Amino acid sequence: MNDYCLVCDNHLKRELTWTSFIFPTIHSPICSICEAKLQLITGERCRICSRSLATLNKKFVQADVCLDCVRWEQDPHWNHCLKQNISLYHYNEFLKEIMALFKFRGDYILAEIFAQSLSRQLKKLSFDLIMAIPLSDERLKERGFNQAEALARMAGRETKAYLKRIHTEKQSKKTRDERLKQKQIFQFQGNSAEIKGKNIVLIDDIYTTGVTLRQAAQVLQQAGAKEIQAITLARG
Repeated sequence: MNDYCLVCDNHLKRELTWTSFIFPTIHSPICSICEAKLQLITGERCRICSRSLATLNKKFVQADVCLDCVRWEQDPHWNHCLKQNISLYHYNEFLKEIMALFKFRGDYILAEIFAQSLSRQLKKLSFDLIMAIPLSDERLKERGFNQAEALARMAGRETKAYLKRIHTEKQSKKTRDERLKQKQIFQFQGNSAEIKGKNIVLIDDIYTTGVTLRQAAQVLQQAGAKEIQAITLARG
């Protein structure tokens, strides 16, 4: 058991009682101060992308769907490929700092911070397979691990690798328009009979424009998957 906060390195105070000794509980790997800086998405959210509707002007919302998702669903090339994305946290400055350490500085252990929340959310969904959004071979070599796969593994879940990613410029360096116009970056690999008619959950770190998840979902749908949902840590 780690006795120090994974973010600020302060000592974690654990109260040991006879009850906790006999019935061990799973403790958060970060301190209460850091825990409070993580903002769970609560209240009304877009039914498709998890965007908080409380922050939007009513003219940018139709029923329980934001206008971005309305446009996606009105596009015959993309409609119905992604049933929903469930994001857990707001992408605030604190989470940005954690993700920078996790993704770009290789602190794999930070995935443990989100294990319990991700595990709880997965238990609420009905699905057959879990797939982590892959990195290209070049990016995987650069980072040393796939952050989406790390999240799933820390949550105690096995992932299937039916998607291969084509190497492109980092998403973080692209503008919104560039992301929306990017060509298909995924290819299906493996036996399509193994996913035919299956319900799939995609795992990724951040939902920004929704392009990456929809491209992945589209490839899986074309290979025979029935329904694709996604869980992401944050809604950017």
